[in-house]
Amino acid sequence: MTTLARLVTNVRDETTRRLWGVLEGLLTVGQRYVLDQLLEVPPGSRISDLERWRKGPVPRGSGPTLIKALEQVAEVAGLGMTDLEADRLVPPRRLAELAKYGMSADASQIRRHRDGRRLATLLATVAFLEAKSVDDTLELLDLLMTTELLNKAQTAADKEKIRKHPKLAKASARLAVAVEALFDSDAWGGEDEEPRVSEVWEAIEAVVSRAELRAALVLMNENVLPVDAEEPDDWHRADRPLQHGVGVLEGTAQGDLLRRQRRGRPGAGGDAATTGGAGLPQQASRAADSGPAIEAAVVSGPWKRLVFGRPVHEDGAVNRHAYTFCLLEQFHRHLKRRDIYADASTKWRNPQARLLEGQAWETVRPDVLTRLGLPEDPDVLLADHTRALDAAYQDVGSRLEVNTEVRIDDAGKIHLTGVKAIDEPPSLVDLRKRTTAMLPRVDLPEVILEVMSWEPQLVEAFTAASGGRSRLEDLPTSIAACLAAHSMNVGYRPIAKTGVLALERSRLSHVFQNYFRPETLSLANAPLVAWQGGLPLAQAWGGGMVAAVDGMRFVVPVPAAFARPNRKFFGSKRGMTWLNAINDQGIGRGAKIVSGTVRDSLHMVDVIFGLDGGELPEIVVSDTGSYSDLTFGLLELLNISYRPALADLPDQKGWRIDPGADYGPLNTFARGRIDLRKVRRMWPDILRVVASIYTGTVRAFDVVTMLQRDGHPTALGEAIAAYGRIFKSLHILAYIDTDETYRRDIKHIRNLQEGRHALARKDLPRQEGRALPPLSTRAGESAQRPRPCSQLRRFVDDGLPGRCSPADEGAGLSRPR
Repeated sequence: MTTLARLVTNVRDETTRRLWGVLEGLLTVGQRYVLDQLLEVPPGSRISDLERWRKGPVPRGSGPTLIKALEQVAEVAGLGMTDLEADRLVPPRRLAELAKYGMSADASQIRRHRDGRRLATLLATVAFLEAKSVDDTLELLDLLMTTELLNKAQTAADKEKIRKHPKLAKASARLAVAVEALFDSDAWGGEDEEPRVSEVWEAIEAVVSRAELRAALVLMNENVLPVDAEEPDDWHRADRPLQHGVGVLEGTAQGDLLRRQRRGRPGAGGDAATTGGAGLPQQASRAADSGPAIEAAVVSGPWKRLVFGRPVHEDGAVNRHAYTFCLLEQFHRHLKRRDIYADASTKWRNPQARLLEGQAWETVRPDVLTRLGLPEDPDVLLADHTRALDAAYQDVGSRLEVNTEVRIDDAGKIHLTGVKAIDEPPSLVDLRKRTTAMLPRVDLPEVILEVMSWEPQLVEAFTAASGGRSRLEDLPTSIAACLAAHSMNVGYRPIAKTGVLALERSRLSHVFQNYFRPETLSLANAPLVAWQGGLPLAQAWGGGMVAAVDGMRFVVPVPAAFARPNRKFFGSKRGMTWLNAINDQGIGRGAKIVSGTVRDSLHMVDVIFGLDGGELPEIVVSDTGSYSDLTFGLLELLNISYRPALADLPDQKGWRIDPGADYGPLNTFARGRIDLRKVRRMWPDILRVVASIYTGTVRAFDVVTMLQRDGHPTALGEAIAAYGRIFKSLHILAYIDTDETYRRDIKHIRNLQEGRHALARKDLPRQEGRALPPLSTRAGESAQRPRPCSQLRRFVDDGLPGRCSPADEGAGLSRPR
């Protein structure tokens, strides 16, 4: 056994050294010198360039911050490390491991390594930093555009529109009176006699003065839709983004912005925006009304009036400010649609380039299609769905007469009474009281330590960022302390204890920085999911194949690029959403942080395919915020039944395949038509997209973004949505049927997740929707923080578990968790 262990260790060490040698061999002498200089502190600075790049600029949505981020992109990309294409020689997983170590280790620690490991680590870290800096910069650009420019401009435009509404009404009345008097002049004089202009004006001035009429005409021209406007709903909003944007752009070197971002390659529709961005630096140096050569194709809709003037300037002059902001708005719009993308980015790259194609697609096609149950030819499958949908309409429609909970009005809208709560029997109330009294009063750290003793894989999941074997003594105790400190959001001070090595503050900080990462937390959750699934009580609750996805929203008190405003949830501050999944056995299986309060449907599929452990669920339940026809189609193609709780049921409409079928009382409801020709035409592309998501080649969020254009689906997106409308209609029909089991099952898993969220609100010092203090905040800054029991310290001192002392119980800290 020891000989075999030494052999395996020697082979691993040799492989690792060969990996370092391959990466070191890609570097020239000059590049080696530049990488080593990243670990040195430049004159006049307090930290090294590597530390500065890892920290990055403060993520605020402002012009100066964006310029700092752009400068960092230029610095990192200037080293040219991505041009070495190390990922072609080294597995991406090994590069990621080196980069993670380089992002967490101190510069002095990296400097002490031998040349091979040091240079390999720096190369992987710089390549990772280039992608990260591009991601952060584009996130800041998106934050700046959405929060500081577009949203504020929209709000100001709406307020001004409301304020001017009475003035517009009065001006319109004056013009109407004048025009009426003008029409009355046709009856003056004889058949061959035309009325004189002076007589017409005399009649008009009898009802409205000429000065008032002129003022009304000016006001209407400024605020009413021009005759030749191409976008009647949005033209009046263009002035406001211009007024808000010019001040920001003047201080952000607007030409530098788009010139550097042209590293992103344009897709269809983004050519004009990137071409215009190339000439923006020269444009910014001209006078405000000079006539520079511009990219006219990017100026569309309401921007034409602002850029070229109305009427168009005779000398061809344009408004420099209007053109600059128009180009920036178009750039941002195409970037969100992925028409413009950045190759070096991981979040803003081209999703189409990541899809399976060629030999890779041919290799995985048979296996993936067999697992998902999808045929190469969709005719038989679509025929089965057609018969199933027709039968469902006929069956549910025949039972509507006896279904007293459903009412269909003349417009075809369905009105459904809510599910009535079932009274709890006295035996259940008594059982709850007995079990509550039997629960031991323990502390959260004690629970964590005991669970660790049950499942050793939980501790083994927390590996060091360096990839080596940990030599720390009492590592499980330190991990339990970090979990308790951060899960309760109390920091290290109440947990740390001087004199106990495993609870020293420096030890806890080191363990959290080097052992706590998203991947280690996911690995640690996997054995817990398996353990919970093996409990007889959990098996009585469900089979673990039903999952619910929902989010909790929190205010982010520190500057963050992913924190977005929403006055309803965050007040005057900004926040984020913790989108999480829980199964019917009562355990959380995965989560994802999303910006602000974006629709859950954009990220829900990613949460499902990013679960920490166990098999993929067969049924997914969500609220109305996660619903969309596209989500229905993607999940059904991925062999997952999607069952959202429809809060806006009267606004939903049914879809049919056979236009001539008679569904009785459901005829008006089933007014939508599903065109299966779109599905057949796009079926090969649909299979490739679904297989790419299933194999993890591309994120579902990127696919959903790619399949939509400004809220409207592309041809491929429309085909997937058409396929999803079949199952959406089946879901609605099952939802309104006489059997309440379908609705109650959905309500049950939703209540289970809401209960989990309620438990989280009680355990955290601050409630959902309010500010969460930073984890490392000093003690005393928040008087409402709980003081955890000293049970963890006593456990370490005595080595034996025990109950909290009366003093601890008096502090209110021994509540059942």
